[in-house]
Amino acid sequence: NALIEACGFKAEGLFVMDGSRRSAHANAYFTGFGKSKRVVFFDTLLDRLSVKEVNAVLAHELGHFAHQHIRKRIIGLFALSALALALAALSWFASQLWFYVGLGVLPDVGGPNDALALILFMFMLPLVTFFVSPLLAGFSRKDEFEADAYACQHAEASALASALTKLYNDNASTLTPDPVYTRFYASHPAAMERITRITAPAHP
Repeated sequence: NALIEACGFKAEGLFVMDGSRRSAHANAYFTGFGKSKRVVFFDTLLDRLSVKEVNAVLAHELGHFAHQHIRKRIIGLFALSALALALAALSWFASQLWFYVGLGVLPDVGGPNDALALILFMFMLPLVTFFVSPLLAGFSRKDEFEADAYACQHAEASALASALTKLYNDNASTLTPDPVYTRFYASHPAAMERITRITAPAHP
């Protein structure tokens, strides 16, 4: 409660999810905005971490709140969705015959095809998101680093490092994943990369 007050976080309270009913994984996350924002702990996390480690994990989640990561992500996804809609039905793709024929459909040459273009574009979307995924994953990893740095300012850095080690091990995540795969797909940085930054002398 003292940490929450110090960080200026106002919400309905802390919540515990009975994750042990479905999985042995331990996790925590921050979600929502306005009066609906909340921090949620898995019960498995509370069972396995010390008080200092739980405090450090909470500080990390509060870091997402302090940097407004949820709001930024919602705005970003809204912008990408609007762009995809514009590309599909409102611009160049909808007027290109090869776009329809290439997907095995004959459009109405003399009439509007906006709805058809939107449906076909949804089938083509995985091809587009394949190239967008590294960008989105990079932004997500940046958010995690920012939240880690915030946690180190409001809790013990060593406690955060030990908590991350336990979480990665408990969740059967490798501590040294392939760097190329991480840069392309991973929403969270590699464990050793995070711990190295957390324990660097620059942090208190």
